[in-house]
Amino acid sequence: MNKQIFVNLAVKDLDKSKAFFEALGYTFNPQFTNESGACMVIADGSIYAMLLTEPFFKTFVDKPIVQAKEATEVLVCLSCESREEVDALVAKAVAAGGRAPRPPQDHGFMYGHGFEDLDGHIWELAWMAPQA
Repeated sequence: MNKQIFVNLAVKDLDKSKAFFEALGYTFNPQFTNESGACMVIADGSIYAMLLTEPFFKTFVDKPIVQAKEATEVLVCLSCESREEVDALVAKAVAAGGRAPRPPQDHGFMYGHGFEDLDGHIWELAWMAPQA
């Protein structure tokens, strides 16, 4: 059986969050999407992000929800197939209302950049040279 990962993130406005990630090219599984949450497909069959409204997210935890615009809760890092894909995703995120909090990092064999989504969650993007 293949392992899967479901990253659960609290969002303030589900419709705006869905539109943001759709602008980056991601799709949503309608079978696991409703007014309380949306299943974003990152890598079909293995990687998903569950965007959950804050009230629904609270039903899963006993602690306060971190406000990602004020404190870092997690860094979600996704691999990319090229430096160009890294830059293109960051550009799409910024155009859709996100922000790039830091400049790209170029280490020769590895290239990375990232963005914050509408709720302040940090998405790091990385490309590594195959020979590395």
